[in-house]
Amino acid sequence: MSGYAVAHLEEIDEISDGRCPKRPVRHHFGITAFGVNAWTGREAGDRIINEHDESEEQDLQEELYLVQSGRARFELDGERVDAPAGTFVFARPSVKRTAFAEERGTTIVALGGVPGKAYEPYGNEVWAPLRPLYESGQYAEVADRLRAELEAHPEYTMLFYNLACSESLVGRKADAIEHLRVAVERSDQWRSLAAEDSDFDAIRDEPAFKELISS
Repeated sequence: MSGYAVAHLEEIDEISDGRCPKRPVRHHFGITAFGVNAWTGREAGDRIINEHDESEEQDLQEELYLVQSGRARFELDGERVDAPAGTFVFARPSVKRTAFAEERGTTIVALGGVPGKAYEPYGNEVWAPLRPLYESGQYAEVADRLRAELEAHPEYTMLFYNLACSESLVGRKADAIEHLRVAVERSDQWRSLAAEDSDFDAIRDEPAFKELISS
């Protein structure tokens, strides 16, 4: 197996969770040390980066953006920043940020990580195409497709957690508890999330669930 890989931007297919399509650079190369993705605005005025911050406990990422081509307009805590090609923009976790294309074909590359913490890939890239199905209530289909995805990507803890959520919502209680167990054993953050997640209301009184969230 070669120790390097090469890909042009256009060779990495875009994925979407119903918001701004992105190119999953990290997932494409199998990078495990840091997060990196790319977004392209097709037309001037297109939103390239979804409005968000990284202040939630499970996030807390610092993010560095590079305008690789074109020209972007960032909005950082409400302040507008003009960013032509070659501009770096750094945002700490608490900063509310978004970006728009000022020119056709504007591409932004983003890198992120949590200070003082080893990077942990969750599998957002695999989850993104399934998110619209989940949000429309098609939980059984989401669960079935996640099972198939986990055969190829068992390293992603988010997939186990979201599979458990979907299984709980369709009444597959034993499966939900087992997949939640895998998620919390690999990353303790899922334990606290599960304790407050209404997706698990159907199994909240199960002794095995109570044991998982209290361990």
